[in-house]
Amino acid sequence: MSQNPSVDNSGDFLLKVSGVSLQIAGRQILDNIDLTVGKGEILTLIGPNGSGKTSLVRLLLGLLQADQGSILCRSRLRIGYMPQKLIVDNALPLNVEGFLKLIPQVKSQDFKKVSQQVEIESLLQNPVQNISGGEFQRVLLARALLHKPDLLVLDEPAQGVDINGQQKLYQLIANIRDEYGCGVIMVSHDLNLVMASTDRVLCLNTHICCTGHPEAVTQHPEYLKLFGSSMDGFAVYTHSHDHSHDLHGDVVCDQDHDHG
Repeated sequence: MSQNPSVDNSGDFLLKVSGVSLQIAGRQILDNIDLTVGKGEILTLIGPNGSGKTSLVRLLLGLLQADQGSILCRSRLRIGYMPQKLIVDNALPLNVEGFLKLIPQVKSQDFKKVSQQVEIESLLQNPVQNISGGEFQRVLLARALLHKPDLLVLDEPAQGVDINGQQKLYQLIANIRDEYGCGVIMVSHDLNLVMASTDRVLCLNTHICCTGHPEAVTQHPEYLKLFGSSMDGFAVYTHSHDHSHDLHGDVVCDQDHDHG
């Protein structure tokens, strides 16, 4: 039997999953999953609906317990979680600022910095229920960042966001990784967009079909079997992170900045 995530300070990783399997109501949800996430790395989980992506995220957060295998994390690992969706009751009189300040002991300077970083300053006095889907995703990202995470876990962060907003959001996530040096686990269906902002891809369909750099994964037979021509017409663009970007996606020269 496995345990909820436990602490291990040996090795250079934030989170390590070894041989994890999960069944729910007699159905195999996950089968022998191995993965590691290091500091400053963006790992993207892709796969068809029902492939086990969200269940794996819940295991990593300690919300589910695996049938076998182990999940190890660094000591005092701080996780910022952005859920796939969050419904706020329409009867609740809560603006964006009030929603974010529900997090205990948020310092004013941290609140100001994060609000500027995710560009939600103009939304702070708006009722949470009145902002757009894309705006609310940025609010949820701000909420995750206010936890000062070593590891960001983002479940479908671009859900409900239009195509231009998705590109900007994924770039913002890459910028955050560059600035904070945190690890990122991101679940996504937006294959053609997310490839530019990830270091490693893990293709999941109950088991791990393939994993590696984006270019290698998109050529793997198991990936092609699952997604076929879903990438036809889209160029896979990736770049090394030996530079930074501003919020508009423009390159900011920084010779000392290097994430390999």
